[in-house]
Amino acid sequence: MAEIILKALEGSNSLAYLAAIGTLRVATLAWPEKNVRLSWKNLDGGWRPCIHNCIDMDVDVWLAGLYSVLNSGINEPAFTISDDLNLSCLDFRVNALDAQNKAQPTDRNYADFIAAFGSESVELLKNGKKSGLMTDTALRTMSGAGNQHFLEFLRELTKVTNVKNISDSLFIGWSYSDTGLSLRWDPADDRRYALRWLRPSTDPVKTERGANRLAIEALPLLPSMPCRGRLETTGFTQRKRQNVSWTWPIWTSALNIDVVRSLLAMPELQRISPNRTTLYAMSIEEIYRSERITQGKFRNFTMAVSV
Repeated sequence: MAEIILKALEGSNSLAYLAAIGTLRVATLAWPEKNVRLSWKNLDGGWRPCIHNCIDMDVDVWLAGLYSVLNSGINEPAFTISDDLNLSCLDFRVNALDAQNKAQPTDRNYADFIAAFGSESVELLKNGKKSGLMTDTALRTMSGAGNQHFLEFLRELTKVTNVKNISDSLFIGWSYSDTGLSLRWDPADDRRYALRWLRPSTDPVKTERGANRLAIEALPLLPSMPCRGRLETTGFTQRKRQNVSWTWPIWTSALNIDVVRSLLAMPELQRISPNRTTLYAMSIEEIYRSERITQGKFRNFTMAVSV
C-alpha cells in the first residue's frame, strides 16, 4: 500500500493528534531504516493522518511491529521514577542525570521522556514561594487526587493495552468502550457536572485505551525546558489573564519525525493570529488551538478551534 490512513484519528481532537504523532514516533523506532513519514489528508469531514514508507507491509504486520515497540514500554524506567510528577528538584535531577548517562544513539527513550516530564531548574511556586519541587509539563493533567496518578497511569496503560486496542483506535470509529485509565487529553474527558446528564462521580469513565497508549509516545516530541525564569512546554503558551493554550499544526507534505519535531516548536504557531501565508509555504494547511482548563485538582483540554 502507498500509505496507511489512520481513519479513526481526527486532527482537531487533542488526544487523536497526540496519538497520530505518537504513532509516527513508534513507527520510526520500529523501522528506522524506512524513513517513516506522516502527512494529513482532509477526508470524511476531518484531517486524517497518513503514514508513509511502509508500503511493503500488510497492515497486520505493521500493527504487530508497532505493538512490539509499545510493549517494550513495560520496562520504561522514566515511568517508574514516581507515581506523580511532584518530585523534589534534587530527586528529579538524580533521575535526569541517570537518564543522561544511560542515553545511547540508538536508545534515547529514558532521556527523552525525562526531558518531556519537566525540569529541576525551575522550582514550583506555591503561594508565591519556592516549594523545592520540580516544575512539570503542561501536559500533566492529574497529580494524585481521586487516586489518579499520572505516571502510574502511564505504567498501567503499557501493561493493559493490547494490539486490538491499538487497531481499534487507529482504524475504527471511537466507541469509548474502555473503562478507566484516561490521561484526560481528550475533550470528552471534561466531565464537569454542568455539562453532563449524569453525575460524574457515579458515571464510569469511558475512554479509548489504544489512543491514550499511543499518545504517551508523543510526549518526547513536546519537551519542556526553562525559559525566561519559568518552565515552557513545546506548543504551549500562557497569556496574561488567560488559560494556558496549546497550538498544533496540520501539514500536507509527508514529513519525517525530525521535521515534525521542528514544526511543533515553531514560534509562529504561538502568535494570537499566526501568519497563514508563512505557514502555507511550509505545507501547514491548518492550525488548531485548545485551552487547558483546571477543574478542582484536575486539568482538561477544551474542544480545539481553528486559528
